[in-house]
Amino acid sequence: MTVPETTASQTSEAGEATEAAGGALLRPHAEDAFADELTALAASDDRQRPVGWRLSPWAVATYLLGGTLPDGTVITPKYVGPRRIVEVAVTTLATDRALLLLGVPGTAKTWVSEHLAAAVSGDSTLLVQGTAGTPEEAIRYGWNYAQLLAHGPSRDALVPSPVMRAMSDGMTARVEELTRIPADVQDSLITILSEKTLPVPELGQEVQAVRGFNLIATANDRDRGVNDLSSALRRRFNTVVLPLPATPEAEVGIVSRRVDQLGRSLDLPGGPEGIDEIRRVVTVFRELRDGVTTDGRTKLKSPSGTLSTAEAISVVTNGLALAAHFGDGVLRPADVAAGILGAVVRDPAADRVIWQEYVETVVRERDGWKDFYRACREVSA
Repeated sequence: MTVPETTASQTSEAGEATEAAGGALLRPHAEDAFADELTALAASDDRQRPVGWRLSPWAVATYLLGGTLPDGTVITPKYVGPRRIVEVAVTTLATDRALLLLGVPGTAKTWVSEHLAAAVSGDSTLLVQGTAGTPEEAIRYGWNYAQLLAHGPSRDALVPSPVMRAMSDGMTARVEELTRIPADVQDSLITILSEKTLPVPELGQEVQAVRGFNLIATANDRDRGVNDLSSALRRRFNTVVLPLPATPEAEVGIVSRRVDQLGRSLDLPGGPEGIDEIRRVVTVFRELRDGVTTDGRTKLKSPSGTLSTAEAISVVTNGLALAAHFGDGVLRPADVAAGILGAVVRDPAADRVIWQEYVETVVRERDGWKDFYRACREVSA
């Protein structure tokens, strides 16, 4: 694996390009987007901090769950869910056990992982993205082959992985979609997590973890059977399961808050007018996900998709874009109908039948949903 050098002129050109674009990143890292909150928490945090941590465990939990500091600074919630789940996750990172965030798609595993790393280490970028093609070098280390061929194995020729860098610096590393990584590559974590060391046999050396190092992994529990974790590796993790939002109100709040953040970054309209459509999207997703209407009177068939909170956020954000660019800027039923159809109908045969039954037996008869019914009929035609 070769890491190209970045010249001063390239850095200057990149900076000029960013400046020309208005200096606004599409998706800043958590530690940058919420830098003011992290700074305020650090200033008011007088509790004991584990070695290498930027904040105390209490402050990290406050950063994720939200609150108001003594100086009046409001910390926005990054995760809406049971407080105990966050507390267990944070205290796990304060021990020598790694953390595995497990849950169905769309339960904010990646979001929580990023914000935990930002609050604990001030850097959420030490990331390994798991895929079927992730090599062992992504977790251990690789080589700059130009240096390797010219001078042989040396520390200068070694290209550290994000995990190795986290070990050396006492930081938090992240591994996304752990169960999508091939099993033999997954097991390269066993020595790292149990012995807190990473051997480099080519150099006759090893990298030992500095205090403050830990690792957060995420996994989708719908992916069982893809690359299940070995029992040896699973024992190295403390597993925390992130549930779907418990109530419709909680899910509406999550979607509203995230859509507002995304909308502002994309210069899309927002406001109280859109809350009715957000509530409608959440209601449709929850009813089809649970297999029963909100009042419990009608049993429903559930489609093959997960219909997660993350998908609801995507549907509403896309609807806002439609309203902004092809409407009057107000989110309406027609703006979300196509997005809902795309989220529900993943299997063109079975899911389409389920969706049509839902539209005709539930949507059609529901008070105040006539416009939405017509929009659904139009996009389903």
